[in-house]
Amino acid sequence: MADKMELIWGSGSAPCWRAMIVLEEKGLQGYKSDMISFGKQEHKGEKVLKLNPRGQVPVFKDGDVVINESLAICDYLERKVPEKCSLYPKDLAQAAKVLQRVQEANSNVQKITIYDYMFFGGQSKDKMGPEELQKRKDAAANEIKRWEEYLEKEGKGKFLCGDSFTMADVVFFPFVAFWFRSGLNGEKHAVLQEYYNMLKDRKSIAASWPPHWKEGPGQ
Repeated sequence: MADKMELIWGSGSAPCWRAMIVLEEKGLQGYKSDMISFGKQEHKGEKVLKLNPRGQVPVFKDGDVVINESLAICDYLERKVPEKCSLYPKDLAQAAKVLQRVQEANSNVQKITIYDYMFFGGQSKDKMGPEELQKRKDAAANEIKRWEEYLEKEGKGKFLCGDSFTMADVVFFPFVAFWFRSGLNGEKHAVLQEYYNMLKDRKSIAASWPPHWKEGPGQ
């Protein structure tokens, strides 16, 4: 099954990482792995653009099926191999909770805590006034706090939506890993540190860890 699959991806991309985690969880390690270089702008190259005119990764192929959006890839794999490590609870209320967290993380976490704050919304930091910078810093802090509260409600040693590893963790964990790589203080964010420590050595996560992250700490 996996020999018909191919994933084009870039190291350190949360959307790419989530697709790779699901492939690992589903036991599909035999897929063709094609890592591109963001530094060389290879995601804007002919190979990617031919499959995804937006010039974004991940790009996933399963035979003649081509899927470009990471959440669509994850859900496709969940449907393709439902019997192997289901990432959605059978209980409808719990499944709704997982869906909520998946969409919430995808829509808010990367934009508020990474793109808008760490990368200044694609602008030059020098062009932003102190009030705007503080506004973005506060928004990022509030967003991180919101997710800490979700984890606190679940209780010590729990996953994002309870006792089981779900698609919510698949989507959320790469952001947590990025935060800590970028210098998030584990003592001040003990709940997130515990969650990170619990998941970082999970087989599917460790096996798909961004290669360049292994070379040294973030900036």
